[in-house]
This record gives sequence, structure tokens and C-alpha cells, in this order.
Amino acid sequence: MDNFAEQLVKKNETNADKTRRFSMMIVGILFSAALLLLTLFQARSPLLVLLGFALAAAAGYGTYYFVQNTYVEYEYTFTNGELDVDKIIAKKKRRPMLSTSIRQFTDFGRYEEGMEETADMTVIMATDNLASHEYYADFTDETVGSARLIFVPDERMLENISKFLPAKLRTKQH
Repeated sequence: MDNFAEQLVKKNETNADKTRRFSMMIVGILFSAALLLLTLFQARSPLLVLLGFALAAAAGYGTYYFVQNTYVEYEYTFTNGELDVDKIIAKKKRRPMLSTSIRQFTDFGRYEEGMEETADMTVIMATDNLASHEYYADFTDETVGSARLIFVPDERMLENISKFLPAKLRTKQH
């Protein structure tokens, strides 16, 4: 029987994220409006008017595109000892973040703020930004070397992960 679990985690927005999105919207709107006004009042030929409208539309679309890309979710997929983490942007684009075997974990447990990381360690954040229930997993990856995944697995995901942890980590958990 296959061991399978899937979990979708929506990233909670911090005030900095909201401020950044609001700032992008304001700057984009002002830039588009300035291009339109400049085109309407300064353009002397129909070609320049058309170019101005095209640039204003492109700036408006660019603003929409960048604002949409601030909406992030993470999907954890566990299948028979393999953990895949994907980043989903604007509910449209899926980007694989990592794929690793649970048996490769060198350390696993609850994450606490201020945990020490080595200088060569790559930290992969796939969390909802609520520190109270985060876990970490240290492992070595062939592409990035020493890595730490910080994530928020639910009970079902934790149960499946625990079955495949190396023996020394399983005994540490209990």
C-alpha cells in the first residue's frame, strides 16, 4: 500500500507584504496615468499617441502581473518516503522548490526562532509565516548542498514522515 499525503499551505501576509503590494499598485497606477496624460497632452502625431497608449497599457498590465505574484501558497506532497515541495504563485504557476527523500534527513523537529544554521546551509522557507507550529528538516541535497526546510506539516503529513525517518531521528521524536 502506498503512503501518500498532500497538503496545501497558504502563506499569511505580513504587514510588510501588504505595504509592498499597496506601494506597487500606487506606483503602477501613477506611472500608467502619467504616461496617458503625457501622451494626450504632448503627443503631436497619431503614432506617438498609439505608442503612449500601448506603453500605458503595458505598465498597467505589468502592475497587475507583479501584484498577482505576491499571492503565494505551498504544496507538500509525500509519496512513499519522498517529499516534494512546490511553490504556487497566484494559483496559476507551480514552481518546484525541492524533492528529497525523508531517509536523507539528518535532523528533524519543531523549529524554534534563533536555531543555529551553518554558513553553508541553504534555508528553504515553505511556511505560512505563523511561527507557533513550524517544523524543520535538515538534509543534504545534491543541487544546493546542506539544506534546511522550514515548513508546517499537518498531523497526517507528520505521521507519514515519521514512518520513513531514519531510526535515530524516530527515537528522538518520542
